[in-house]
Amino acid sequence: MKVKLSSFLQPAAFFLLAILLLQAGCIEVDNRFSGLPPGVWRGVLELEPKMVTPNPKGEPLPEKLGLSFEEVTNGELPFNFEVVYTDDTTFHLEIMNGEERIVVKDITIGLDRATAKDTIVINFPVYDSYLRAIYEENIMEGEWVVNNRGEAYSIPFVAQHGKGHRFTTLRKTPAADLSGKWAATFAVESKDEAPYPAVAELAQDGNHLTGTFLTETGDYRFLEGTVQDNKVYLSCFDGAHAFLFEARIQEDGSLLGSFRSGKHYRTLWTAKKDEGAALTDPDELTLLKPGYESIDFSFPGPDGKVLSLDNPRFQGKAVIVQLLGTWCPNCRDEALFLKAFLEQHPEYPLEVVGLAFERYREKDKAFNAIRRFQENLQPGYPILLAGFDDKSEAAQALPMLGQVRAFPTMIILDQEHKVQRIHTGFNGPATSAFQAFSEDFESFIANLLQ
Repeated sequence: MKVKLSSFLQPAAFFLLAILLLQAGCIEVDNRFSGLPPGVWRGVLELEPKMVTPNPKGEPLPEKLGLSFEEVTNGELPFNFEVVYTDDTTFHLEIMNGEERIVVKDITIGLDRATAKDTIVINFPVYDSYLRAIYEENIMEGEWVVNNRGEAYSIPFVAQHGKGHRFTTLRKTPAADLSGKWAATFAVESKDEAPYPAVAELAQDGNHLTGTFLTETGDYRFLEGTVQDNKVYLSCFDGAHAFLFEARIQEDGSLLGSFRSGKHYRTLWTAKKDEGAALTDPDELTLLKPGYESIDFSFPGPDGKVLSLDNPRFQGKAVIVQLLGTWCPNCRDEALFLKAFLEQHPEYPLEVVGLAFERYREKDKAFNAIRRFQENLQPGYPILLAGFDDKSEAAQALPMLGQVRAFPTMIILDQEHKVQRIHTGFNGPATSAFQAFSEDFESFIANLLQ
């Protein structure tokens, strides 16, 4: 039912609304109606508090290396979205990151009893996160909340209607054209983690910059930003991750920058132009322990039923075992890839099963996360709860593996259930590697099933 409430609620309607409120400070959740102006909006996640506090190890990271970013406000992660109406009362959001458009339809608007102001909740059900904001005319102000990171994980959020730029409206002449491949290293000068390699794939058109970073565990999504003089800015927001890259073009043409993931992770990175830049073969990163030819598993699904590799549904069939987390966008990309492959090849004696490692230790919450993932993606294969989101615990759950380096990891078994390939990470449609992997995967499975 489509319901549109005016800002002047009749007493009876207000009484009914109050009954439906779940608790003080909650909004009415059943009636969805139009309210946001259509068109482009500019959203900002405020990673830095208004009163900037130095980090425990010294000065804030950019200042430490003399990286000043005067074109933008420190700690602001911008993204763009469009409000699209399908009729007079029904609308959805489309979050824009480069070529990617993420459609979000789970939107609720109502009167917040605690503030007596119109409030909107934009849910990302697959990732168990949401944007909640008070809105007045052309402005929204609130927070982004990620439930599976704990009750305290939220980041202030603001948005303005009619603002089409991402980082800045400035048009400073770029100091260089960054288009091409770059050999990058993250976590440089870090005392907390070992440096790790990456390959940047960038495309620049004037001031406009798009691209991504490929790592050995997956890619950093569709990034979009700008080059202003010798400063570089890229960002991505997809409901699960909030990535902010800032860098300076050095005199020798290399890049030196800062990378933030939400408010919980921050590190330095460097990059040098290198069209031959490459990473370790993803089929060589995760291996079976000596003496093993196969794997074994026995885990419950959301329905409570335990599924094992010796189940009749798997007999005589090749099996793809996907290690994933429903909180992981790269896992989502891989799940959609596998879903499409199964739909294209119904004749193949092939099964897929997902082993989920979730960010909830409480089983009921973990099962709910899996249900949401299945309901939204409809992957066409079962997903079982294998454990908690911890790579060492994942290795214990599958002790025949030498280690678990990444979510996702794809283990391909032949029809006798011997391991033929283990593919670590997933470089999705934001990368140049995606098409090549798709073609190789198609050929590999065809040969496996001959």
